[in-house]
Amino acid sequence: MAIRRICKYGDKILRKKTKQVDFKTVKKELKSILKDMLETMEAAKGIGLSANQIGLDLKLAIVRYRKSEEEFEDIVIINPEIVEQSGSSVSEEGCLSLPGLFAKTKRFTKVKVLALNEKGLPVELVAEGLLAKAFQHEIDHLNGILFIDKLPFITKIKLKPVLRKLKKEWAKIDESKQRKGNRATGDRVTSER
Repeated sequence: MAIRRICKYGDKILRKKTKQVDFKTVKKELKSILKDMLETMEAAKGIGLSANQIGLDLKLAIVRYRKSEEEFEDIVIINPEIVEQSGSSVSEEGCLSLPGLFAKTKRFTKVKVLALNEKGLPVELVAEGLLAKAFQHEIDHLNGILFIDKLPFITKIKLKPVLRKLKKEWAKIDESKQRKGNRATGDRVTSER
């Protein structure tokens, strides 16, 4: 298992619409990809992660659903599609690819998602509240959309200098890592666990 580098704002893959997953083709690698994604998400203290956030061009994401303070379930969605949505609310949203940036974002309050699970079986997931928001956020990622794209025009204008600064900072960090040779493992960082 490995913690992978999370692609940051400015990485081209975050703006690319990911490829549909041919389950038979990735079946052998899927278990290790999912382990890496879970470990990366946990290390970053996130509640969701899409494959393109770790540099993989796959329509695949995971979302952590908290049932209670101590109980949670990790939901794998492969080739997900939102087929129904209703209601709307505006709440604070952030993203592991835009660390430290939060903004009030409008989302549907209830969604129905069709996808494949980690076994390749079709699933229908109906979600409300935070889980619905997480599904929308991760599915947007898989379509090359960031939560900042959903913001009102005025907010986008106000955030432009912050986004420009973020893009430059992460470019410098990546450049520094490349010089030090930290990329020898293909954007993977070995876990200490």
